[in-house]
Amino acid sequence: MTCALDKELPQKAEAIVREAGSIILGRLEQPKDIYHKGRIDLVTNTDLEVEKQLQSQLSIILPQASFLSEESMPTNKLNDLTWVIDPLDGTTNFAHGLFPVAISVALWQKDQIVLGLVYIPKTHEMFTAVKDAGAFLNGRRIKVSPETSLENSLIATGFPYDIDKRIEEIIQPLQGVLPSVRGIRRMGAAAIDLAYTACGRFEGFYELGLKPWDTAAGWLLVLEAGGAVTELNLQNNFNLYSPSIMATNSLIHYSLGQILTKK
Repeated sequence: MTCALDKELPQKAEAIVREAGSIILGRLEQPKDIYHKGRIDLVTNTDLEVEKQLQSQLSIILPQASFLSEESMPTNKLNDLTWVIDPLDGTTNFAHGLFPVAISVALWQKDQIVLGLVYIPKTHEMFTAVKDAGAFLNGRRIKVSPETSLENSLIATGFPYDIDKRIEEIIQPLQGVLPSVRGIRRMGAAAIDLAYTACGRFEGFYELGLKPWDTAAGWLLVLEAGGAVTELNLQNNFNLYSPSIMATNSLIHYSLGQILTKK
């Protein structure tokens, strides 16, 4: 870590996230109370309950930190020390009883993410990363895929909630990627896409229109696992407010970027 934070903070945060994950696991196959934030942008009571629990418990282990959270505090403000939280990434999956659902928790300090956790309750997989200390899956160090060929690569993507207004913007790069790679996957949870890229299950992931809580933890996971993260335009470094993200094993980064930005 880059400052005088508790050395046991990652372990404490992991325990809190696992406990919150048990709420999701217990509700996955139960009837859902579903509300609409947008035409296809959903929220459930479970999102709100998990977020409340996370904020309550994380405040105990790091009282000085503020929160940037999808449901109750969806602002653009990052203070010097801020927890960036998506309590239930993959709400549409959750609403339909599908398992690709994750909790994403990251800690922003000064000008960078220093701690990232992505937890998938259904598979009990805890992905963690600490700045300059590596990325791990259930305590085992992970690395990105060694694949160098785009043709042999499995690529993940996702679609923004305002897809009805951005059809051409979405379809154009997809038309280039589909015939150039081994396959495309759409998990429906960006945190999982990034975690899977970090551990080598995907060679890369790209998406438009994500928010800070979608990408904060996964961004650090990919970097600490040896990958690369930029915007689709390779000249632009990624930040939490970027309009697009492309994360890869670094070995196919240039090739994928060239296809995604080809007019």
